[in-house]
Amino acid sequence: MLRAKLSVVCAWALTGAALLLTGCSSITEDKTTAWSPNKIYAEAKDELSAGGYDKAVTLLEKLEGRAAGTPLAQQAQLDKAYAQYKAGEAAQAIATLDRFIKLHPASPALDYALYLKGIINFNDDLGMFSFITRQDLAERDQKAAKESFESFKELVTRFPASRYTPDATLRMNYIVNSLAQYEVHVARYYYSRGAYVAAINRAQIAVSDYQGVPAIEEALFIVMQSYDALGMAQLRDDAKRVLTKNFPQTEYLTRGFKTTSDPWWKVW
Repeated sequence: MLRAKLSVVCAWALTGAALLLTGCSSITEDKTTAWSPNKIYAEAKDELSAGGYDKAVTLLEKLEGRAAGTPLAQQAQLDKAYAQYKAGEAAQAIATLDRFIKLHPASPALDYALYLKGIINFNDDLGMFSFITRQDLAERDQKAAKESFESFKELVTRFPASRYTPDATLRMNYIVNSLAQYEVHVARYYYSRGAYVAAINRAQIAVSDYQGVPAIEEALFIVMQSYDALGMAQLRDDAKRVLTKNFPQTEYLTRGFKTTSDPWWKVW
């Protein structure tokens, strides 16, 4: 009787083990095992084109291992960063690019890696739902904008003849004005709450650090208005002179602070 029970238990155990092994084999089955690196890359590109970014990342990670040490593996890294970015995984994309830049400092695609890194931070700074909230770019934390600028700056400095340099240069100019406008936004906030000294300090940061950008016009107006509110007539007049000298057609003196229906940064 005991032997019969043991036989039943053993039979169940063997059946369970067989089912477990069958389940594991189906879970771990890799259809790409017999694929060549070129086929894996072709499939990954198809997924990218179709918007299957998560699947593309998986395939490209496999390709990195299969084609290690080859130009195809480098291309897989770059495409993986792009797929991660398009999938909304900006932090992972940046990490992938940082790894590529560190491992392949002499790669002919280094200019693209720097450009893509700048683009990712640039778009992160714009924000996914900015077109709905209509929140001004200058109202956001500027960390991403500064990191984007540094990537574009390195690209422009190291690769002046790169096909990506003209666009990077335009975006750098845009970012500089964004950073200046951020200081102006803070200065305007202080001014609206009667903190005139703080408003002057923030506006003067914009004037001294970001010369030659459009945001300086409002910065000088804030300085002038703040000195006026403080009853400091001479400094108010000095600020007005600087404003009219640099912006002879300024409308701030007749219309005051501007209100527009669209954010100043809506260019892309």
